[in-house]
Amino acid sequence: MKKSLWISALALACLLVTSSFTTAPRENSRKHYESRGEIVWEVPMDEKLIALTFDDGPDPRTTDKILDLLSKYDAKATFFVVGRRAERFPDIVRREALEGHEIANHTYTHMYFNGRNRQQDIASEMDRAGSKLSEISGQRCRWFRPPGGFYNETVIRMAKERGYTVILWSWHQDTRDWISPGVGQIVRKVLNNARNGDIVLLHDHVAGSTQTVQALEQILPELTRRGYRMVTVSELMRHGKSNPVKLDNTH
Repeated sequence: MKKSLWISALALACLLVTSSFTTAPRENSRKHYESRGEIVWEVPMDEKLIALTFDDGPDPRTTDKILDLLSKYDAKATFFVVGRRAERFPDIVRREALEGHEIANHTYTHMYFNGRNRQQDIASEMDRAGSKLSEISGQRCRWFRPPGGFYNETVIRMAKERGYTVILWSWHQDTRDWISPGVGQIVRKVLNNARNGDIVLLHDHVAGSTQTVQALEQILPELTRRGYRMVTVSELMRHGKSNPVKLDNTH
């Protein structure tokens, strides 16, 4: 009896040791989603490329100024646009597209997908925004960013069914500009952490604040001086070392 118990205990110990060395991605982990190409946080590469991304716009007070700055430094960006704001300010969205920037889906009403949403509401948010943005910009939206970065298996699945890849941001490049932390703080966050293949989180609509615009006046020339090229998410993905997301050149 004692021998059989000892053998069982030994077998269990071996099983635990073996499982601790497994390389299979854990369900719901970042590694799991990255390995499947369902969520992108950043794109490993040797080239000095960075993707600047702007959420929540357009905003007539700030987006046009941001576009002016991007043009000045020959920089391209990806705008994660809220559908109902695109309806209010369609000319700004058209300008973004005409100047070579990328238009991406950020839901229709900026709804947070916090796990208590009905599937039909998630579908409506994605579909209404996607249709409106394509209609205004003439681009086919490839990328989806859930407001606040909230996601779950349902959100990932529904985005994938609609042809979207979820794009988040480099963890070291969350500028938190949406809380207006100060121009210097935004500048330091980006410049002190700049790495090849970064996806930088910024906002072109922050109520009552122009700090992001002021920060870009310092960020863009300094990144340019360091030899970085600011590109769309699509271009960043094309230059990645290895990425399971398939890209084409159509819009």
